[in-house]
Amino acid sequence: MNDEHDFEFLDPGRLVDGDLALILVQKRPAQPARGYVPAYRFEMRPVGKNRNMGNISLRVGDNENLEKYVGHIGYSVAPVYRGHRYAARSCQLILPLARRHGINPLWITCNPNNIASRRTCEIVGATFIEIVALPTDHPLYMSGERAKCRYRIDLA
Repeated sequence: MNDEHDFEFLDPGRLVDGDLALILVQKRPAQPARGYVPAYRFEMRPVGKNRNMGNISLRVGDNENLEKYVGHIGYSVAPVYRGHRYAARSCQLILPLARRHGINPLWITCNPNNIASRRTCEIVGATFIEIVALPTDHPLYMSGERAKCRYRIDLA
C-alpha cells in the first residue's frame, strides 16, 4: 500500500451496476494529525439522474483505527432507497479500486445491531471476524456507539 506521504488518488473509472452509478464527489487527503487516511467519497445515484440515494467511502490506508473500528469502506443508504442492495452493489463496484491501491485485507465494520449492514457484508463475501468494544476515548464511543462488528475481505 502507498505511504500516505506519496499517496496518489487514482481515476476510479466508470462505476455502474445496472441502474446504479457511483459518482465521485470528494477526494479527501490524509490528515495524519487527526489519524485520517486519504479517502474517496462517492454518491450512489440512479444512472443518468442527479439524485443522491446514499454515499460510500473508500479509505486508503492501514492503521488500528481503520482496521478495527471504522473500516476501509463506509456506506449509508437513504431510508427511502433501502432494500435494493445499493450498499452491497456499491461495495462490489469499489473493490477493484481498493485492489489497485493494494488494500489487502479490506475491513468493513458496522454496529452489531445493524442487521442490514451485517447482511451487506455477507452479500459482498466478507467474513465475520469478531465484535470489538470501542475504547472509551474513541469519537464513536463518545457519540454513543459501544462496539463494532469486524468483517474481512481478502483481495489478493
